Amino acid sequence: MPGWLFTISTSSVSPSLPSSHRLSDFDYELPPELIAQHPSAERGGSRLLHLDAHGELHDRRFADVTALLRPGDLLVFNDTRVIKARLTGHKASGGKIEVLVERITGPRRALAHVRASKSPGPGTVLRLADAFDAVVEGRAGELFDLSFPEDVLALLDAHGATPLPPYITHSPDSDDDTRYQTVYAREPGAVAAPTAGLHFDQAMLDRLEAMGVGRAFVTLHVGAGTFQPVRVENIADHVMHAEWYTVPQATADAVARAKASGGRVVAVGTTSARALESAAGQHLPLRATQGDTRLFITPGYRFQALDVLITNFHLPQSTLLMMVSALAGMDPIRRAYAHAVAQRYRFFSYGDAMFIEAAAATAP
Repeated sequence: MPGWLFTISTSSVSPSLPSSHRLSDFDYELPPELIAQHPSAERGGSRLLHLDAHGELHDRRFADVTALLRPGDLLVFNDTRVIKARLTGHKASGGKIEVLVERITGPRRALAHVRASKSPGPGTVLRLADAFDAVVEGRAGELFDLSFPEDVLALLDAHGATPLPPYITHSPDSDDDTRYQTVYAREPGAVAAPTAGLHFDQAMLDRLEAMGVGRAFVTLHVGAGTFQPVRVENIADHVMHAEWYTVPQATADAVARAKASGGRVVAVGTTSARALESAAGQHLPLRATQGDTRLFITPGYRFQALDVLITNFHLPQSTLLMMVSALAGMDPIRRAYAHAVAQRYRFFSYGDAMFIEAAAATAP
């Protein structure tokens, strides 16, 4: 089966245990000018805030990752590839529409968000990119089931646009097509990049390999739900979005070897972390796992697979901020974010990174 072809699983990883924390516990003030609108000149040129296991902060450069990692550690990357998922067009009535493909479900079928002045019903023909017609076949919750005249991925490659996050204000260009993609991306299916991986270039990967740092891959196709705001004050009431993930047996074996030899499992990005922890929630020791996950990691969750997380800075009140607070502790994350704002770090997808060690009391 091609890497981009998948269906909705009837089983999914359950959310974490209910949390008593409030949405307001995860708020912080961010000056808008700290939201990075473009990537750094070089992939490894970003800053790196190191939050160690004792809650201490260290200002570094991303190149310092080679000093923070040790022989025997295992880096786990998400090899999903961002598809050109955004299309514009119009209905036969002339009304303008915007389509964001969320999930490819077959060679000529996809689930998508459709923005229009009036919600299109079954049978509606959507003229997209002035190049081809897609037909609304029905609904799947908030998503529209669309059929396409040819291979979906080929049409998106030819006519779609890179789906930059909503907080990036410029239209995507050829530079975004390259830089909003990791150098190791290989499995098409994501509508948002696993942005912690954007900092790694091939030269750094080669240096880490020469050091004896292992490398393994999971696939988690990041959905637009990653930007979905939490709208409830009691976060236990939040309904987590589903994302498709795969943890191969080779990765499960690599995790077992690293842990047996005293190495650390270092998830590159919250999506890699979510895939690993979703698989760990199914069976330990890890073994090959795939399916939909709705895992919602909040403070109080005990991590079972990873020891360290490399990640970018996350939006206020977001589920990803809740995840890093679960790993490092709420107070250390509050201090880290306040420090990052004061020191003018760059935030979000094109911004700087953090190297977060699991809090000493909660490390696996």
